[in-house]
Amino acid sequence: MISELRVRGLVTVEDATLGLASGLNVLSGETGAGKSMVVDALALLLGGRADTSLIRPAASKAIVEGVFEPIPKAVKPLLEELGLDAADEALVIRREISAEGRSRAWVNGSPTTVTALEQLGGRLADLHGQHQTVSLLKPATQRALLDAFAGALSEARVTSEAFLAVEAIRREEAELAARRDAAVKKADYLRHVVDEIDAVKPVDGEEERLDQEIRRLSHAEELRSLGLRLSSVLDGEAEGALPSLQSADRLLGQLERLDPTVGEWRALVDTAYATLDELARSAERYAQSIEEDPARLAEINLRRNLLDRLGRRYGASIAAVLAARAEAVAELDLIDRSDFDLETLGARRHAAEAALIHAARELSARRRLGGDKLARAVNRQLSKLGLPGGRFEVVLPPLDRIGPDGAETVQFTVQLNLGHEARPVDKAASGGELSRLMLALTVALARQDGVPTLVFDEIDAGIGGEVGRQVAEALAEVATRCQVLVITHLPTIAARADRHLLVTKRAKGGVATSSVTVLHGEDRVTELARMLGDPESTSARRHAAELLAH
Repeated sequence: MISELRVRGLVTVEDATLGLASGLNVLSGETGAGKSMVVDALALLLGGRADTSLIRPAASKAIVEGVFEPIPKAVKPLLEELGLDAADEALVIRREISAEGRSRAWVNGSPTTVTALEQLGGRLADLHGQHQTVSLLKPATQRALLDAFAGALSEARVTSEAFLAVEAIRREEAELAARRDAAVKKADYLRHVVDEIDAVKPVDGEEERLDQEIRRLSHAEELRSLGLRLSSVLDGEAEGALPSLQSADRLLGQLERLDPTVGEWRALVDTAYATLDELARSAERYAQSIEEDPARLAEINLRRNLLDRLGRRYGASIAAVLAARAEAVAELDLIDRSDFDLETLGARRHAAEAALIHAARELSARRRLGGDKLARAVNRQLSKLGLPGGRFEVVLPPLDRIGPDGAETVQFTVQLNLGHEARPVDKAASGGELSRLMLALTVALARQDGVPTLVFDEIDAGIGGEVGRQVAEALAEVATRCQVLVITHLPTIAARADRHLLVTKRAKGGVATSSVTVLHGEDRVTELARMLGDPESTSARRHAAELLAH
């Protein structure tokens, strides 16, 4: 609920703080005192359109701040989704409008958007007045309320899930058919790709092996000569490395006889000799293995050219060429199996569509029963609330095609006067009539709405006497379930308040300024007497006291 509302620089309000209570809160005051600024302020907090005309004369900006506590359970997931702080038990919303037309908003100190405020606002409060957007008038809200009232939430969920399942299969069918059609259009090309690659039979990594063999065959004479020279350098008769190591071995023997400590060098000489001997043998064998083979070189070059041609067409490497072949084979396989796969998907779709039709029928039946029951409950209230010719009805216009919300739309309609045509509620009523209709709906819907705060403006327009008493009774009943804020001129409504606030206006510095006061005791009697006609009248004060006593 709203525990506190602070307003600065808005219309006639310089700086005012309203402390609101649970139950029924009433704002009264003379016409033009500034009572409507409360509705304007709340509308801004709940994402309403910013208008610089709302800024008080000579003020640089208008500021509205509201404290909502505790945070409704339905709001916490949305706060997390919007990336806003939900840790505290209180939700503080602040909105500023500058004289230049800029609008800024914060939730619990974090900057946010007006769109986010609008999303939050629908779960925090309902504003029922001539110029406010009422959530109960939105088709989605009407549908949700009817489903909750009719006990059809489970059927609505099953229908939505069944619709999503059908749509998923339809998308899968469309995608498969599109892929099949695309493959059919290029089937000849795909077969050519497979045939051309299969004719060459490339092997992954083959190009590296061929390039190595080409280099050896292309430089066979040079490689053989270099191998023989290396062998000769290592094992030549006079100046080779191995004869030199033999001389070194003899010298080491002479050193060792004179100085035994150099004996540890023997292992180094032996290792060097064995290594060089193996190197010499390897070089000799390598030289003998190199042979010129022009025919083999021509064969390899031809093979390499075939691979290069495939590479130019299908990829820079054999791996890419083989991947292109695999892709072509997969698309050709798709053509072969697509008819069977589409037939299988079609069977699944038919079953899913049958499940959707069944779920939608169950939902429609629940809605019809619930709609009739809701209409009877609302119509019982309308005559009590000063709308004796009013008739409320829940209409379920069928859709051409079952959607995620069922086989029909949900529309609340009302006939406010005998002989008049029934129209959607958002187009059929004036501000006062609309507020009373919303009150009748609220009473009938009981706890289905779930919005913690209801604000009624102009609910008493054109009524009085017994109707006014009935409206007061209905408001008091609703206030046992949620917080209610009413702007009224009727003393019968004001007398039922759990908290009564008086809005007054006076000149301050040459500018009209509104202020808000919480009334208690005799001050409340005086205000009720004023609403009855004369605050100084003994009879009016006695009547006011009687209203409070009852």
